[in-house]
Amino acid sequence: MAEQSQGFDALQSLAGEIGPGEGHIAILREQKLDALGRAYATGKRKNAVARVWVKPGSGKITVNDRDQSIYFARPVLRMMIQQPFMVADRADQYDVICTVKGSGLSGQAGAVRHGIAQALCDYEPALRPVLKPHGFLTRDSRVVERKKYGKPKARRSFQFSKR
Repeated sequence: MAEQSQGFDALQSLAGEIGPGEGHIAILREQKLDALGRAYATGKRKNAVARVWVKPGSGKITVNDRDQSIYFARPVLRMMIQQPFMVADRADQYDVICTVKGSGLSGQAGAVRHGIAQALCDYEPALRPVLKPHGFLTRDSRVVERKKYGKPKARRSFQFSKR
């Protein structure tokens, strides 16, 4: 018990040195690059998984060896995957190469957006405080609920008749 109280006293003295209002110390993150100078991250959404590589370039985004405008034909989906760059003021500064599989186009676009945001944070750790409040670094864990035994769908029941 004496060891614990000594530990708590040490913590209180340390808190006194930091001062009020400075409750936490900023942890510095470091850049994570592969041998080719790219940042890699995995993005997920619903059942889609996107493997994303980010490197400096002209802003070209390639999805499954196709241009983004061909793969994601709807403008809303293209806007979704551009959001991390727009928030961070890094539009047309990075090239993105990604492979994505599973789910539908909307889930895949969400997975690519998540992967781009994670890879940007690995390439430029200073962007983390900019991207985090917008929710780009958080994995959206909502997935389709499984079908239950004795029901036609996950929650739907057969029509009830009293007679």
